[in-house]
Amino acid sequence: MDEATLAQFIESEIEPNVVQWERDRHVPMEIFRKAGQAGLCGLMLPIEDGGYNLSLQELVPVFEKLAYSDMGFAFALVPHNNLANAIARQATPKVKSRYLPQLLSGDIIGAFLLTEPEVGSDASRITTSAERMGNRWYLNGEKSWVTNSNRADLLRVYAQTEPGSGAKGIAAFLVDAAQPGVTRTQPYDMLGGHATGAGGFGFTQVELQQEQLLSPAGVAYPAAMNAIGLARVLVAALCAGILQRALDDSVMRLNERHAFGQRLADKQGLRWMLADVATDLNAARGLTEIAARSIDADESDSIVHTAHAKKFAARAATRGIEQCMQVFGADGLLHRHPLARHLAGAKMAHYLDGSTEVQNLLISKALFD
Repeated sequence: MDEATLAQFIESEIEPNVVQWERDRHVPMEIFRKAGQAGLCGLMLPIEDGGYNLSLQELVPVFEKLAYSDMGFAFALVPHNNLANAIARQATPKVKSRYLPQLLSGDIIGAFLLTEPEVGSDASRITTSAERMGNRWYLNGEKSWVTNSNRADLLRVYAQTEPGSGAKGIAAFLVDAAQPGVTRTQPYDMLGGHATGAGGFGFTQVELQQEQLLSPAGVAYPAAMNAIGLARVLVAALCAGILQRALDDSVMRLNERHAFGQRLADKQGLRWMLADVATDLNAARGLTEIAARSIDADESDSIVHTAHAKKFAARAATRGIEQCMQVFGADGLLHRHPLARHLAGAKMAHYLDGSTEVQNLLISKALFD
């Protein structure tokens, strides 16, 4: 990934527009096409398929830099890249030629559909079903908290093919969002982070061809967990990005402002407050690096490392951005500063790809089981 191209994209496409995106609850599709031109839609793809074949350790700084401007848009690129990578490495040549060029260019947007309204964190209990009849499948159910739901064209939908079999019966299908029987709900009205395009989908007797089966039962669920593990590390990187932005802006603020005849940057209490933020930021980066390295090396305990990284980074970002807002005083509430938007992103990080409580479940399991 060319650093100059990435910096240019952020400076010209994200920074000038991100406040308006949040106000409008809408990101223009043209931005995703420009992201494709900048190479941001094929970061993990093999080089022979037009991608950069980046490792997770190489992905982390890319997503941290994107989040420095806006976490919501940065996160929207995660499931898109995950889907493009899955198709490149798992799909038939026919499916690859049909979808991969458009995913790479940003002309179509991908989404990951696992979560359901009534299931919560136990993804093995999903009830969306895919029933096979002859050489066709029929998809029925509902999905929630889908990133890119308001703009996704190609959906990776996880469905139960063998009721009562739990994770073993779950398969993944490629579904065109325009197919008959697919309904798209209104995007969620949230605290912030609307650039993620989060919302839901419904499926009623959606007819699927055999070639739309991307990952069969027995393979799909482990693949989903791998994708979630990667996403958790990237969420930690996003948290580092927004915390770095808050810290940079706060240092600048203290250097510029005076009160009671003294430069704010000379007040020890404020300096030490930001010193604590800097320590947490470095700790979050360290845990994220360990987690990324463990996944790249396919280590057996990588799931625990990702849990530590995501949990700590989300907490550090929430706490740290709140402290930075105190440095700004009431001005920190104004939309002309990114702090309020980033604080919403930090809170969102506590739920993305498994809540903080789920991370504690994984960590405690490693401790006691």
